[in-house]
Amino acid sequence: MGRMEAAFGPTFSAVASGAKAEGAGTYKQHRRTPSSSSTLTYSPRDDDDGMPPIGTPRRSDSAISIRSLHSESNMSLRSTFSLHEEEEDMEPQVFAEQPSVKLCCQLCCNVFKDPVITTCGHTFCRRCALTSDKCPVDAAKLTVVVNNIAVAEQIGELFIHCKYGCRATSSGTGAAAASATCVAGKPCVAGKPSVYEVDPLGCPFTIKLSTRKEHEATCEYRPVRCPNNPSCPPLLTMNLEAHLKECEHIKCPHSKYGCTFIGNQDTYETHLEVCKFEGLKEFLQQTDDRFHEMQLTLAQKDQDIGFLRSMLGKLSEKLDQLEKNLELKFDMLDENQSKLSEDLMEFRRDASMLNDELSHINARLNMGILGSYDPQQIFKCKGTFVGHQGPVWCLCVYSTGDLLFSGSSDKTIKVWDTCTTYKCQKTLEGHDGIVLALCIQG
Repeated sequence: MGRMEAAFGPTFSAVASGAKAEGAGTYKQHRRTPSSSSTLTYSPRDDDDGMPPIGTPRRSDSAISIRSLHSESNMSLRSTFSLHEEEEDMEPQVFAEQPSVKLCCQLCCNVFKDPVITTCGHTFCRRCALTSDKCPVDAAKLTVVVNNIAVAEQIGELFIHCKYGCRATSSGTGAAAASATCVAGKPCVAGKPSVYEVDPLGCPFTIKLSTRKEHEATCEYRPVRCPNNPSCPPLLTMNLEAHLKECEHIKCPHSKYGCTFIGNQDTYETHLEVCKFEGLKEFLQQTDDRFHEMQLTLAQKDQDIGFLRSMLGKLSEKLDQLEKNLELKFDMLDENQSKLSEDLMEFRRDASMLNDELSHINARLNMGILGSYDPQQIFKCKGTFVGHQGPVWCLCVYSTGDLLFSGSSDKTIKVWDTCTTYKCQKTLEGHDGIVLALCIQG
């Protein structure tokens, strides 16, 4: 708490301690007194809540008037913000007590609205930070970092007058002249603001800024229109019940069925006794109920139809895609089939050529000196050569003399007769190593 007080001043300390004592989930409102006293009287709700009295300024032109201000140069940027924020800016904010200078934005000179901390460490309204280029203190570029929750809660604890207890001041009055400076005591940088003051005939309550909407939604000074006829003069919520008893524009409850009666409360009761629709009200009510049920059913059917149409559209898209894919598959299949047919024809031609060559070879074999083709006769073993002392590494045939030369690991070359005797004719020696290759010339 000491750190927050040092950063935001003693006002934060007092408001923060008061917020702890009040508790959560309720909002406080205090009735103003028409006297010139600086204290406020209790309302019955205050007695139940045990809220201590707070000081408030006199109900005179000394009330503080605050509104969000914008210069003409920033008007083009207002489209970037929601309509809800613009409506809130149009609502009057008349504070019950002078806000602390530390709660004022240095860009718009108003009490912070949605305060945020920027990269330079200073706090500004979110809108001001987003629509301004440089910090007015150190000329640094403004970039929003995080919401300043502590300041937002402190501002929410400030007491303001209900908007139904405020009125716009006429131009040139003392209050309007005094508002040429903002609550921070500086000249207003955005031009002369629209000023509001306390209305002695309006709502007498002061409420916390954070609970403003809750009070104003049920405020008895809230202006309403007569439900019977919009041409009736504007009314306050507290006077609506009395007006309805005296209103001369009460319609028959069966007017939607065609009854044209319009009168006051007395003639209304007399009319109900003779109204031709009164005896049929149960039937009419049942008809309305059935009609309402049919409308709900029709709406549900329309929703179902819309859903089915969307599903049908999706299915149609999928079907079209499948048809396109199927056409592509068929085209690829036809192309592959044509290619396979061509390959098959080529294989058949090759097979026919091979069969012709085999037939030609068989014919030549059968017509030769060997007689009919007999593999067993051609490759029949006629003898075995034995004589080397190691494995044979190479062979060479000398066809002129029907001789066979063999080289072995025993460092010798043997010459064999392959025509008559099938024996070794000669052994050639002189090698120093294994005979690995042979070649005959001549």
